[in-house]
Amino acid sequence: MDRIRSNRRVQIDESQEPKYDVAEDGAEGNGLRLRLSDINVTEDQEPFMGVKVRRRASLHRDYKGDYIDVASHPYLMKILQKQGDKQVVFADKVLKFTGSGKMKRRILLITDFAIYILDPETDALKRRISLAAVEKMCLSELSDNFFAIIIPTEYDILMASTRKTEIVTVLVEATKSASGEVEVSFSNSFEYQASAELTKEVQFEEVEGGVKTRILRK
Repeated sequence: MDRIRSNRRVQIDESQEPKYDVAEDGAEGNGLRLRLSDINVTEDQEPFMGVKVRRRASLHRDYKGDYIDVASHPYLMKILQKQGDKQVVFADKVLKFTGSGKMKRRILLITDFAIYILDPETDALKRRISLAAVEKMCLSELSDNFFAIIIPTEYDILMASTRKTEIVTVLVEATKSASGEVEVSFSNSFEYQASAELTKEVQFEEVEGGVKTRILRK
C-alpha cells in the first residue's frame, strides 16, 4: 500500500482564511431568500456537544450564514434560480481537496435542498448534491478545520473551513426536513471516498502548537 504522509499545522485564528502547508501524493432579491441566522448558537445547540474539543472562538458565537453576499453575485443567483433553490442557509469560501491531493479554493453554498460546490475563478458550478443523498459528516475530535461529507451514492468531499462548526450545525438542521437528520461521526481517523475508485484515510494527532494531519491512500 502506497502511504504518503503530509504534515500541516492548522490555522487557529478564525478571523483569517486558513493557510495550509500540504504535501500529498497521489436577503431577498430576485426570488432568492437568504436566511441569515441572527441568534446566538451556544454549545448546547450544536450536534456535537461534549464530544468535540473546540477552539474558544467557536463557542458562543453569532452565526452569520452568508459570508459572501450571494445576492450581489449574478452568476450565483442564476445557478440557484435554475435549480429552483430559493433559500440559502450558508455561503462561504472553503478549501476542497481533490482526489489527486490538490487543494482548490471553492464556494460552498448550502440551501434547504442541496449543497453546491462552485469555482470562484470561473464562476462554474462544479457539483450539486441533494441533501437527501448525504449520509453523514466525519470530523476529528480535535481543533482542526477539516470535515468530510459522505455521499454513498456518489463520491465524498473533504474540505477545510474555519467555519466548520457552523457548517456542521447548518447541515444537521437542513437535513432534518430533507431526509432526516444527518449523522455526525467523530474520530481521529476516518475514511472517505475521494473518487469513484480511490479511498483515502485522514488521520489526526494533537501535537504541540497544533494538529498534525495525514491523508493516506488506502
